[in-house]
Amino acid sequence: MFYQSQNSYNAENFKIEHGCNFCFPAHLHENFELIWVKDGQMQVKIDGKSYILDRNEAVLVFPNQVHELSTLNSSEHCLALFSTRIVKAYGNVFSSKIPTDNKIKNSDDIIELIGKIKENDSLLTIKGLFYLLCARFDEEREYVDRIKEKDDLILKIFQFVEKNHSKECSLDDLAKETAYHYAYLSKYFKDRTSLSFTEYVNRYRINEACYLLSNTDSSILKIAMDTGFDSLRSFNRNFKKILSVSPTEYRKKLH
Repeated sequence: MFYQSQNSYNAENFKIEHGCNFCFPAHLHENFELIWVKDGQMQVKIDGKSYILDRNEAVLVFPNQVHELSTLNSSEHCLALFSTRIVKAYGNVFSSKIPTDNKIKNSDDIIELIGKIKENDSLLTIKGLFYLLCARFDEEREYVDRIKEKDDLILKIFQFVEKNHSKECSLDDLAKETAYHYAYLSKYFKDRTSLSFTEYVNRYRINEACYLLSNTDSSILKIAMDTGFDSLRSFNRNFKKILSVSPTEYRKKLH
């Protein structure tokens, strides 16, 4: 559930990832994202709409659609993120629209080929596959206009948390920043992400803490303070609630 500005592809870039039993909280970014379940079952929520994906089923997430992923029992998946410039003609036409249904139909052969893409493959081949995916997706597809005000607001909220998560970062502060009433912001954010604003902030902080635990030698107390928690006890409680392990156990597993 993170605004992934650091993962925005402004050029003709793409990324293919494979994994098992994957979960990722609500987030958005500026790229198209193909989510393909190779085996097992996953639940994907896109702008509040829930999709249960079984083996060989997939969805295509449009840029700046809020989405989250969770595994049901077990899953094997492939994710493909690609910039709008990879499919510039399609991206330009639908930059102000989103599909009413993100589920992909009748594209198993194309999805399997995308899953086998390698970084040294011809860019023409890669672009051709992504264009063909979009063409298949577009068949018998209905779109609606984006509500720009709402899209702008969710971006402002994600960016506010990114900037202020190491401080108090309260809903009252957000209301002052955006000039919206805090009660409206609370309901709006819950409707868009299925999480309360406080839950989102804590998950963002824990995500930052995981990075620091993995990439620095900072003490757990310092990491707790640097990521906005007011006490080590609060940090430990939220960390274990979200990841089911303590920060100490998480760091030990890394080594």
